[in-house]
Amino acid sequence: MKKGDTVRFLNETGGGKITGFSGKDIVLVEDQDGFEIPFRINEVVVIDSNDHSLAKMAALNINQAAMDKEENAIHNGQRSIKAMLNAEQNEPAFDGTDGNESFDTPDDTREVTFQAPVEERKGGNRLTAYVAFVPSDSTLPADTTFDIYLVNDCNYFLQLSYMTGENDSWTLAFQGELAPNTMELVATLTYADLAELNRLAVQGIAYKREKSFLLKPTLSVCIKLDATKCYKQSTFRDSDFFDTPAWLHAIVVDDEPVKALQVDTGHLVKAMQTKRQDDRHVTAGRAATVPRSNDPLVVDLHIDALLDNIQGMTSKDILDYQLQVFKDTLETNRKHRGQKIVFIHGKGEGVLRRALIHALNYQYKKFTYQDASFREYGYGATQVTIH
Repeated sequence: MKKGDTVRFLNETGGGKITGFSGKDIVLVEDQDGFEIPFRINEVVVIDSNDHSLAKMAALNINQAAMDKEENAIHNGQRSIKAMLNAEQNEPAFDGTDGNESFDTPDDTREVTFQAPVEERKGGNRLTAYVAFVPSDSTLPADTTFDIYLVNDCNYFLQLSYMTGENDSWTLAFQGELAPNTMELVATLTYADLAELNRLAVQGIAYKREKSFLLKPTLSVCIKLDATKCYKQSTFRDSDFFDTPAWLHAIVVDDEPVKALQVDTGHLVKAMQTKRQDDRHVTAGRAATVPRSNDPLVVDLHIDALLDNIQGMTSKDILDYQLQVFKDTLETNRKHRGQKIVFIHGKGEGVLRRALIHALNYQYKKFTYQDASFREYGYGATQVTIH
């Protein structure tokens, strides 16, 4: 041991370099922080020295002392740890043939009951669900089949019943639970099946599991299906749910169940049989009096602009009512020569417009008509001039 040697402390952590000696038994050691600390010579050991042979011998002596100390300090009965390890190495390896050993055999017949936790998406706590029609071929050949899906687009479980109806008779086609943000195939139909399918109904409740949630309205929605639309490619559009075009019918959107078309036939008959003698009756609250300026009179013939309640009305009932409003408006203004009247009927399939043109050609031949200004009224408006 000499000045400049690197030493390690035996009784505490750390070490340093020898900077000098104080007497025969004290060595001065500079630690890593630069402090010079006196230690007894027998409390330090050289770990790096210019004399490599001495350092190596000292290290071997330390390791041997540590091993001897460990063997003498830890015993199991009369055997040391080292002896036990050596004995285990000499034992033969276990080959699995000991008949006294027993092992658990996995039971592959047991049902796996683990369910991964439901992942909720942001903005999905408002009920939204659809009935979707997905054609097997987007070009719609004659042999096309249609997969019918229930789509749950929210963070709630939905317990749904899907039914098909004819007149007052209903048939349950599916009943089950839809997990959040999933869909379920409930039927596959052909064109022949769709021709007989007049109405669909979906009823159900919403809830969450293992957590509190807001109570949602129960669902009871009836959908009147126009099967002729399944022959038109424009009916099927891209969506977030399918890789191919689909026709979606909303069941509930943002907590609002879709209201089925409800028509009050009694109200319709009364309204159609009542003679409208003033402007209010002619347009059901919309402008229908002769304007004081040269601006044309505008009459909106959309049924929701004419009646607040159409419960029980058929398509024919609605068309008849719209035609009656059209004719009453012309009769009321027959004496106002030069008066222009714009009837807004919408583009749609052109059924109402054809009925108006037919009436003008056969019942009001003296009146002239033309398409109304596209800039002001868009498509689906006809202007009539009184002569």
